[in-house]
Amino acid sequence: MNLFSRGTAFRRPEPAVAPSPHTRSSAASAAVLPNPRLAALTGEWVIDPAHSRIGFSVRHAMVTTVRGAFTEYQSRLYFDGRDPSRSQAEIILNTASVDTGVEQRDAHLVGRDFLDARTYPRMRFTSTGVDLAETDVYRMTGELTIRETTRPVVLELTYIGHVTDPFGYERVGFDGTTTINRSEWGLTYNSKLAEGGAMVSEKVRLQFDIAAIRSLPVG
Repeated sequence: MNLFSRGTAFRRPEPAVAPSPHTRSSAASAAVLPNPRLAALTGEWVIDPAHSRIGFSVRHAMVTTVRGAFTEYQSRLYFDGRDPSRSQAEIILNTASVDTGVEQRDAHLVGRDFLDARTYPRMRFTSTGVDLAETDVYRMTGELTIRETTRPVVLELTYIGHVTDPFGYERVGFDGTTTINRSEWGLTYNSKLAEGGAMVSEKVRLQFDIAAIRSLPVG
């Protein structure tokens, strides 16, 4: 099933016009350059759910950390190893697929107090830009939509490696993370502890452990 066949096409950005040598700043000339080995990775990719994890962690009761993941999602990625600024990503997650390992807690998370999966069955991340922060580390800006609220986020993505598996599929790995304040997306439910503080932290760390497979050309 191709979620990107519904209306808006997934388009690669047009190449930027190179600046004149007379206008290029010294800072730009000293910028981090892409790893030349990654040029061969340029193309379209999809996340392999069997070997990836899109998860989260949040402080619970001020003393421990609860971890969970979304087990159902669709994705499409375009990576440009020569010019990372042309890279793009879109991930759509099924909110009802949240899994923390505790059935009662999962039911609470997909209910009206938090994700309200019946009313808002999807979450979406769409990239808006990519910069090379340092060698093999990328800063991806994007828009995260939860419960029909869209706000900007910044992911830090680290390139892990690239292989061809025994079945002939090209695979590439990235690890990404960002931290959000859930109340900014309307997830404001909370209960207070007798000693002070909240049962569930406002800050949520999102984690993207990505293994992607190169998309084969159609036809």
